[in-house]
Amino acid sequence: MLSLDICASVHFCKNCSSLSPDLKSFPSPAAFSLSTHRHRQLQLRSQFLAPLSAAHFSSEAVKDEFLAAEMAEDSGLDSELDEEEFSSDGGDEDEEEEAESFDVQEFEREAKEAVKEFSDSLSRELKIEDEVPNQKRTRGRQQPRITTVSNIPDHLLPRVAIVGRPNVGKSALFNRLVGGNKAIVVDEPGVTRDRLYGRGFWGEYEFMVVDTGGVLTVSKSKEDVVEELAVSTTIGMEGIPLASREAAIAKMPSMIERQATVAVEEASAIIFLVDGQAGLTSADVEIADWLRKNYSHKYVVLAVNKCESPRKGIMQASEFWAFGFSPLPISAISGSGTGELLDSVCSHLEKIEETESHKAGEYIPSIAIVGRPNVGKSSILNALVGEDRTIVSPVSGTTRDAIDTEFTGPDGQKFRLIDTAGIRKRAAVASSGNTTEGLSVNRAFRAIRRSDVVALVIEAMACITEQDFKIAERIEEEGKGCLIVVNKWDTIPNKNQQTATHYEEDVRAKLRILSWAPIVYSTAIEGNSVERITVAATLVEKERSKRLSTATLNQVIREAVAFKSPAKTRGGKRGRLYYCTQAAIRPPTFVFFVNDAKLFSETYRRYMEKQLRTSVGYTGTPIRLLWRSRRKSDKDDGKDAFLAKQTSSSQVDKKLAVAT
Repeated sequence: MLSLDICASVHFCKNCSSLSPDLKSFPSPAAFSLSTHRHRQLQLRSQFLAPLSAAHFSSEAVKDEFLAAEMAEDSGLDSELDEEEFSSDGGDEDEEEEAESFDVQEFEREAKEAVKEFSDSLSRELKIEDEVPNQKRTRGRQQPRITTVSNIPDHLLPRVAIVGRPNVGKSALFNRLVGGNKAIVVDEPGVTRDRLYGRGFWGEYEFMVVDTGGVLTVSKSKEDVVEELAVSTTIGMEGIPLASREAAIAKMPSMIERQATVAVEEASAIIFLVDGQAGLTSADVEIADWLRKNYSHKYVVLAVNKCESPRKGIMQASEFWAFGFSPLPISAISGSGTGELLDSVCSHLEKIEETESHKAGEYIPSIAIVGRPNVGKSSILNALVGEDRTIVSPVSGTTRDAIDTEFTGPDGQKFRLIDTAGIRKRAAVASSGNTTEGLSVNRAFRAIRRSDVVALVIEAMACITEQDFKIAERIEEEGKGCLIVVNKWDTIPNKNQQTATHYEEDVRAKLRILSWAPIVYSTAIEGNSVERITVAATLVEKERSKRLSTATLNQVIREAVAFKSPAKTRGGKRGRLYYCTQAAIRPPTFVFFVNDAKLFSETYRRYMEKQLRTSVGYTGTPIRLLWRSRRKSDKDDGKDAFLAKQTSSSQVDKKLAVAT
């Protein structure tokens, strides 16, 4: 296909004494039949060979001998290219037939099918487990809601906060209201710690539901707090002194309560959730007094959860009249009573109308912040948004859920930041027997899947570990854009101008799978250089969304093949490239149509990927190269389709001629 000859006349300039012979010793004009690949060979040679000066020629005879040798060498090169690069089964005439037997539209259709097949197989391979064997399943049937998601930004919607003491079912009610499985639900206290946001719909109303951690009482002892919050004093804290561990554990309840306080202050309505089976407790009384004294101007709904039986639920809710609120029996698991609850809540919410500016549907890229425990992921999120959005503590496993936060950069670019739990080794998670940690890791993997760009955070002093490499493998397999954030850069002693260079060489050597990812150095706890993360993420997202025209892409491929053609097999066969197209973006996916995909070795495929990156870019994003074989039957089918198309067009021309 590439060997169609194009005739071109090459005239020697009179002013070029180095290349132009005397007109007497050379016919004028000199015409050569040069094919396109020979033009490229001449161009490649002209780049690497230095121009010859007139001093190289001492006489006319020497000039004639030099030109004769050059013409003989060029003729030998042409025959060698005919035999090797575009060989084998019949020469240029067969390739010309093959060029006519393929339809570009057919190529494009097959390319889309190839991408779909690859995506389906990859999804099956990278399956994420939703359930844990010992996790209690939902007993009620949760009907899917048929709603049209509006384009109203999250910060414009009214907020509904869910507060209460630990283990009363706040996360289960949150999942019921948002219609999904966003929050981790485990039958143990202290699972939720940070604020978790999700969109809820009821009739014509749309609002943001906020899940909070359990509010503890100040009368609890340190031992009771550790037991209720399930705080580990050993896992992931080996390098932290015992005094620091105890101080961090003592601060944990106040941090959780501070997050709940922020959620209540920004809410338009508050759902005060209590446990109907456990009955009235002193912690419930303290929370009720706190709400009455400080937030009497807000609408508060008292919901009595775990009232599975309607008749028994009325009796269970009756003892909570003492709080001064009207109790409403509900069941977050089965969904009974939640309709009345939403009617009561929405009656005090402001309805937000969708305007034309909202209907534009601006695309907001998502950035997932992932890494091992205690590398500073939550600190980076807080430094970017400029507030204590998540709890930062040396206690390992502080973050449980995947926390979504909308953020606007200095240049006006909007992002959705996703803070995730630390990802430990699978064997370590399984041996710990902690169900919550297993669910947290699953949430982190899901955050990678639904993100556009992943910020892989590593600790400067620890550098690259085996777990970092496994996380990097998952990012590349998911096809996400990536940037490597080296956090706690201030802990590196005796830094100089060469420190970053040597450190980058070490990272590149250990994370070869992310050799295309940019590296950012930051100190999140002090807010140093964190803005570079969003700058690099913006660049990565643009590269990830880049689409090449087919003409530009095939020009790059032709130059790559001209520079290095596929190697021959032992049987004398050589791979041929017929056509290439970009079938998808995010990540950029290219489909190569070849005579036989098995003839292209893994080394040559890596070479082709390297040539694409060198010529086009694609910084910070993986690229997919899919190779499709065109067998003899496929060629014959394509040729028949081409002949049928030509016959039909000729028949149409005849009809038009008769009509005229």
